[in-house]
Amino acid sequence: MEDTNEIKQRIIPVDIETEMKKSFIEYAMSVIIDRALPDVRDGLKPVHRRILYSMLTQGFTPDKPYRKCATTVGDVLGRFHPHGDAAVYESMVRMAQSWSLRHTLVDGHGNFGSIDGDSPAAYRYTEARLSKISMEMVSDINKDTVDFKPNFDEHDMEPVVLPSRFPNLLVNGSTGIAVGMATNIPPHNLVEVIDGIIKVIDEPSITTEEINKIIKGPDFPTGATIVGRLGIKEAYRTGRGRVVVRSEAAIEQLENNKQRIIVTELPYQVNKARLIEKIAELVKDKKIEGISDLRDESGRKEPVRIVVEVKRDANANVVLNQLYKNTQLQESFSINMVALVQTEDKKYEARTINLRQAIDYYIKHQEEIIARRTRFELDKAEARAHILEGLRIAIDNLDEVIRIIRGSKTETIAKESLMERFSLSDKQSQAIVDMRLGRLTGLEREKLESEYREILEKIRHLKEILANQYMILNIIKEELEVIKGKFGDDRRTKIISDQGEIDLEDLIEEEESVITLTHFGYIKRLPADTYKSQKRGGKGITALSTREEDFVEKLFVTSTHDFIMFFTNKGRVYRLKAYEIPESGRQAKGMAIVNLLQLNADEKITTVIPVSKYTEGLYLMMATKNGLVKKTDLMEYDSIRKGGLAAVSLRENDELIEVRLTDGTSDIILVTRNGMSIRFNETDARAIGRVSMGVKGIELRKDDYLIGMEVCTQNVNLLVVTENGFGKRTELDEYKIQSRGGKGVRTYKVTEKTGKISGMKLVSEEDDIMLISSDGIIIRLKVKEINVLGRATQGVTLMRMDDGIKVVTVARIVNEGELEGEEAEEAEEAEEPAESN
Repeated sequence: MEDTNEIKQRIIPVDIETEMKKSFIEYAMSVIIDRALPDVRDGLKPVHRRILYSMLTQGFTPDKPYRKCATTVGDVLGRFHPHGDAAVYESMVRMAQSWSLRHTLVDGHGNFGSIDGDSPAAYRYTEARLSKISMEMVSDINKDTVDFKPNFDEHDMEPVVLPSRFPNLLVNGSTGIAVGMATNIPPHNLVEVIDGIIKVIDEPSITTEEINKIIKGPDFPTGATIVGRLGIKEAYRTGRGRVVVRSEAAIEQLENNKQRIIVTELPYQVNKARLIEKIAELVKDKKIEGISDLRDESGRKEPVRIVVEVKRDANANVVLNQLYKNTQLQESFSINMVALVQTEDKKYEARTINLRQAIDYYIKHQEEIIARRTRFELDKAEARAHILEGLRIAIDNLDEVIRIIRGSKTETIAKESLMERFSLSDKQSQAIVDMRLGRLTGLEREKLESEYREILEKIRHLKEILANQYMILNIIKEELEVIKGKFGDDRRTKIISDQGEIDLEDLIEEEESVITLTHFGYIKRLPADTYKSQKRGGKGITALSTREEDFVEKLFVTSTHDFIMFFTNKGRVYRLKAYEIPESGRQAKGMAIVNLLQLNADEKITTVIPVSKYTEGLYLMMATKNGLVKKTDLMEYDSIRKGGLAAVSLRENDELIEVRLTDGTSDIILVTRNGMSIRFNETDARAIGRVSMGVKGIELRKDDYLIGMEVCTQNVNLLVVTENGFGKRTELDEYKIQSRGGKGVRTYKVTEKTGKISGMKLVSEEDDIMLISSDGIIIRLKVKEINVLGRATQGVTLMRMDDGIKVVTVARIVNEGELEGEEAEEAEEAEEPAESN
């Protein structure tokens, strides 16, 4: 009975559903991180990284003889990769196949398969060593450039990532299927990729579109031709796209009016033998007609040469088009750039990255490699300088040093005596004791002094590198240029335009335009020269004809090729190209924004932001009604679907009220309905992901909520207006910078007479504002006529209100025309809406 009770006590009840979820998630993460996806930094999966590191540690380098693949496979299995030997060998074989990798990482000797899909010989027959370019992958790995982690049984250490002195992820690409996700990154030309990286280092604000002019598209090891450029542009901009790859084929004219088709290059990853079988099958089934003979004439000089004989009465061009349509002579390649990215807390995330992000992650990795290598060399140089300083002391006091050593019974006593007499360290005194008599000659003493001077200069140079990021970036550029010179080659894959593909943007001339958006949601685009400068005393121009109570609330100059981002109160963001906004005449009202964007019934636009370039270093700062703020990198919004995208996660009863584009270092000011305000620097809010909820900007009291947010600039005041028509301006200097999330300070003395705050704006002396009441009355005021008062004051009457009527909106008016002189002022006054009591 006791034994039975003991067994029962060991049984732990587990919910099967919970256990299955937990186990599957652990399995999925294991497959994603440890097997299927490449690291964004070195472009390698763990098995490939382990193969290269194993070959390096065993000395299978390009300057040594080939070694049996069985040796490498066994070492990888025993030390790092506790999986099947077939998986390791297959990975090793692929790294040696010139038709699989743009630059092979393993130099194979023997039968490593063929483009026909033939299997390689068993690993006991084949031999391999690292290729020359692989040495760039592992260069400086022994200089503390990368982190190491324990292997599966903690008896050895393996690198977490390789230094990867060339951008392997883009150059060789990667393919993998994980659990719930996959990656398919095409190979690229080494010269183009390095030129693109150098361009990004030189011009950090460069856009993906501009990089695309340097990195023209994928460059497959098997050559062939990419048809169309839109798929490449989309893939580089969003990380996903589809390109059509067509075989290189030529039509030869023979005697007797016969023709034949010669295929010399195939799409990437197409099996030649299966392709020929497929063509023969289609001819047999009469799905393709006009072919009299089909043969494979491929050899060593010409790895691919497929000859298709065309019947005398058939048209070779028609036959070739049928082959493109029905066989793998034309194949689509779906680009899906998913890679593992290490987060700040050293965890891994699988992310879809675009071309610019792939380059940025690589540059960041190389900066760390150079910095760590420099610190390693600095430590080594300082340690040597320390020894040399001790030897110099010994030579300067040679007679006394000899006397101390001769007078000591043991080496230990001699060391201690030297340390005490000359204030030396243990290492210095050991070096003196170990010093040969030959070092005491005049020539050797000069060498010692020369080495000491050189080591001091080296230390100075290494410290300078660590203190200067530009020097690190220049080293990256110089080392990449060397690799480009050693391994760079011509592009193999040609890129041609698709005759049926028209890039709309190429047809639209890039020119400056003015975008206007009215209070009631009418938008239009005008050429910038509509707002031409006028002579003194001109009457000005009317920019648009609107409803009587409508007015222009947002106006900005932008390029027709720029993006316009629209943020709504529901926390969503939409995007249009400027040229997609219809161009209208000067007097036209424009188009309702709801006809351009797929807005929901209860959505309204709160902010419009023009963006010419999606670039690092710019952020979107958002504020919600419940007092939350969120800072997110602009690059997170580089890919916005037509139906919009979630810009911020909102709690129930919360809404997005303001969004501003910032440089990451600006001061932010928030104002609440009950007259509280807080000013903080945006560095107090770290950048978080797109779908995050945000952090507390200001602590709200009961029944209070946020009514506005602005980015502080020079020469402006904070204008606040209450619902009963009172208002004032206050100098920004009165709002001291505080920590984000506090209760803030009083910005307005709210009373029953003034009512709560209904709006806030940062305004300058030249601005006009509009106050709109709940019964539709609009009054226009000049800002310079509003008093500048202290923070906690009550303000003055701006608009007299009847009982039950409230001010609901405050808007800053953008001056549409350039008006100068007395006549212009009279014209402006004549056009102002009449003030209402």
